[in-house]
Amino acid sequence: MDEKNDDKSVTASFGVNRPTISCMFDSGTRYHLRCYMYQARDLIAMDKDSFSDPYAIVSFLHQSQKTVTIRNTLNPTWDQTLIFYEIEIFGDPQVTEENPPNIMVEIYDQDTYGADEFMGRCVCRPSLEPSPRLAWYTVTRGSKNTGELLAAFELIRRETPAIHHIPGLEGEFTPTDTLDEPADTDLPIPPPQREPNIYTLPQEIKPVLQRTAIEILAWGVRNLKSFQLASVASPSLQVECGGQMVQSCVIRSAKKKPNFDISVLFMEVFLPTEELYSPPIIVKVIDNRQFGRKPVVGQCTIKDLKQYHCDPDRLEREPSDHQPDEISLTPHDDVLIDIDDKQPLIPGQLADGMTSSAIINLTSSRSSLHEEEFMDWWSKFYASTGERTKCGTYLEKGFDTLQVYDKELEKVEEFEGLTDFCQTFKLYRGKSQDDIEDPSVVGEFKGMFKIYLLPDDPSLPVPPRQFRQLPPNGIEECLIRVYVVQATGLQPKDSNGKCDPYVKISLGKKSVNDQDSYIPCTLDPVFGKLFELTCALPLEKDLKIALYDYDLLSKDEKIGETVIDLENRFLSKYGGRCGLPQSYCLSGMNQWREQLKPSQLLHHFCQQRNYKLPVYKHDRINFRGHEYTLSDLEDVKPPNPHLGPPGERLALYILRKQGLVSEHVETRPLYSPLQPEIEQGRLQLWVDMFPKSLGPPGPPFNITPRKAKRFYLRCVIWNTSDVILDDVSVTGEKMSDIYVKGWMLGYEENKQKTDVHYRSLGGEGNFNWRFIFPFDYLPAEQVCTFNKKEHFWSLDKEETKTSPKLMIQIWDNDKFSFDDYLGSVELDLNRMVRPSKNPEKCTLDMLEQSLCPEKLVSLFEQKTMRGWWPCVGESNGEKIIAGKVEITLEIVSEQERDEKPAGLGREEPNMNPKLEDPKRPETSFLWFSSPFKTMKYILWRRFKWIIIAVIIMVILLLFLGVFLYSFPNYAAMKLVGPFAKREADETLRPVERQGG
Repeated sequence: MDEKNDDKSVTASFGVNRPTISCMFDSGTRYHLRCYMYQARDLIAMDKDSFSDPYAIVSFLHQSQKTVTIRNTLNPTWDQTLIFYEIEIFGDPQVTEENPPNIMVEIYDQDTYGADEFMGRCVCRPSLEPSPRLAWYTVTRGSKNTGELLAAFELIRRETPAIHHIPGLEGEFTPTDTLDEPADTDLPIPPPQREPNIYTLPQEIKPVLQRTAIEILAWGVRNLKSFQLASVASPSLQVECGGQMVQSCVIRSAKKKPNFDISVLFMEVFLPTEELYSPPIIVKVIDNRQFGRKPVVGQCTIKDLKQYHCDPDRLEREPSDHQPDEISLTPHDDVLIDIDDKQPLIPGQLADGMTSSAIINLTSSRSSLHEEEFMDWWSKFYASTGERTKCGTYLEKGFDTLQVYDKELEKVEEFEGLTDFCQTFKLYRGKSQDDIEDPSVVGEFKGMFKIYLLPDDPSLPVPPRQFRQLPPNGIEECLIRVYVVQATGLQPKDSNGKCDPYVKISLGKKSVNDQDSYIPCTLDPVFGKLFELTCALPLEKDLKIALYDYDLLSKDEKIGETVIDLENRFLSKYGGRCGLPQSYCLSGMNQWREQLKPSQLLHHFCQQRNYKLPVYKHDRINFRGHEYTLSDLEDVKPPNPHLGPPGERLALYILRKQGLVSEHVETRPLYSPLQPEIEQGRLQLWVDMFPKSLGPPGPPFNITPRKAKRFYLRCVIWNTSDVILDDVSVTGEKMSDIYVKGWMLGYEENKQKTDVHYRSLGGEGNFNWRFIFPFDYLPAEQVCTFNKKEHFWSLDKEETKTSPKLMIQIWDNDKFSFDDYLGSVELDLNRMVRPSKNPEKCTLDMLEQSLCPEKLVSLFEQKTMRGWWPCVGESNGEKIIAGKVEITLEIVSEQERDEKPAGLGREEPNMNPKLEDPKRPETSFLWFSSPFKTMKYILWRRFKWIIIAVIIMVILLLFLGVFLYSFPNYAAMKLVGPFAKREADETLRPVERQGG
């Protein structure tokens, strides 16, 4: 009956019949939980004023408690211990100690009106060890990290066993409510109270603090967005850390001068000795508005303070410069060199013939085409990247190279991101619009921090200040030169899998658009562009370089962009304004382009680093205890005629030893706002900055892409020999109707062929025929360039580069079927196989010379070449000689073509050389167009005696026929004799007349 009553109670309670599942314990284990909630950092802003009012709720099993609320902060420091006096945990105590239940900590933002907003939660595990260490726990909301919590949780087992209240029993249990009763003597001493019922952390849990100094370089604010529909005109800075706060002066007008007049702030705080427990630095930007309103318009949290720790006595302990007490002298006599632009800068080089490429102060020689291979900036670039085939003899001449980085200059380790003077901290404001997105960036703070220890005794002297000898913080007018070299691996934007990129540069309100010079149909464009802009630092510090895809009908689409902080480069101690070259040249393609001479730069460098000034002595310099002489500059390079004075060269040598930014090309990734995490390509460039206060800059580099020169290949086909006899004549003779076809690879639309040598019975052919192939050639890279449309409907032509190769083929002409291909030879004009002087020595072994580079010659060096080359065919899968061709090859420029004209084939002007009509055998003719020659040279030669015998036989047969036709009549006449009787009668008649 009791079981039935229990079933009815279950049915009445839940409304359905279901089995009762329960776990019965006779007793539980009493525990005591202490939650040491120290602080949180980098929480998300839930209010529109960029802050939150966070408090934490700690839940353990069926109990929960909450901390106090900290107002207007994203980095609250609670310093509070939450005590769960009595917790009963059922089950095996040993299992509980090995795997205690988890603790749920939820952080909320308290709102005056409406429900509190959830900021995030973290799951923590209590420790049964006494005095646990504080640890950081990640606070998450959904899949997004929303901050970190620094806390520790101690679970203490009570010695008195707990009594479990089993339903249906009459037992009573009253838990203790305080820690002061005698029954609680098994618990540790309670922590001190800050307020009634609000306990702080015990000293053994709380981090050990030490007296610390924080120096703040408050340089300025940048790119502040408006707040509450009003621009931020008069910002000030408020820095908080470890419960201390310091405030900067007010900027009068952020639009005119966004830097603080007083740049250095000092704050003394007590920070934990362990970096793990260091509180963050909170930077707040406040706008000082009318009627005393001071809203916070942006703030940022700096969590990692380790990077800002420094040794304050480092500068004082640096070794002194051991150098004689002499007056520091710097070269003051300017060396002026008058250079005539019309005269060659290097003996033996002339300037003409180079106008089609980007030439800088170097000219070419007329001795040969490869000496005409000029030295331009691209030779320097390719020599630096290791592309020896494109740089020519640049390295052999001993010219300078540059550093090509495969990353941004800011990511080169030795330059510390160019943020050694000040860093850029992004400012955030208010609640984010989307839970997935980060809060919007509303501006930037430019500054730096130096953190170092102070003596525990305040009466002891403090270390020297770290921010000394600061540069001027006013407005600096600068000339900016942006050299955009090339891009690689761009993201396709067109349906053909390519794009039509062009460059767009923005600096402040200025913008340069190079849309008219877009490069069609490529993913690896070579720009070679120089852009010059002016800017006022720090008002216009962000240089944006973007690539766009040109579209004829629709709006141009952005491929990607990169942003360069010019202010960081300008202020960096590594000299990011203009890279140092390897040598100091007064002229030539590596002419000095800095505003200051090397000696002046060295003087400025010593002042910036607080070094003693260098001492100049004739051909040597004493600098920081070292003596540098001209012998340090000697190397294996050939002498450079453009070098400047030895003193300046030594000063440059010393500067390059100091780890400054050298002459370089950096590679920057491009990113699109539509896909901010995916690289859209890479752009190679560099930026030079020239403050106008230092005077005019040097001449810019000319990095215009190399343009191909027009050349003409004159190819005279003289003769052929040993050509395969592919046809059989009507008389059974082997023969071929030979002609030769030729073209340049890439210029297939300009195929040319000779006339036909008919009826070659021995494989010989005579032509005396001239081909003329125009082509565009880059001597420096030794390639041909040609432009072709990918499809007939394409709007633009695509440029392609290939090796200059000549294709010569031998064909057999057929009138009533397709011509028969016999063989061919491919000649690389840069690496040609030497021809043979006669056809007997022309074999397939000649083509194996291509495997030996030392046996190859260049037609561009030889200018002209004549001889026999074998044409290769195939028979049964094996290579055979299909014929031999005697050719004269000659390369002429446009000017030489006008001076020595020549016509196609044997047409006028038939000169250089003059081609006579070929002396072909009389058997060379087309049979159906010359029937007489066909009878004479085909039938008569081969069947002469047969023809004579046939004629005689025909004559004999004619005589026999006549005989047979006439003989019967003649025989009958002889037998009858009718004419004899008539004659006898006629003879008798006169006799009778005489007798009558």
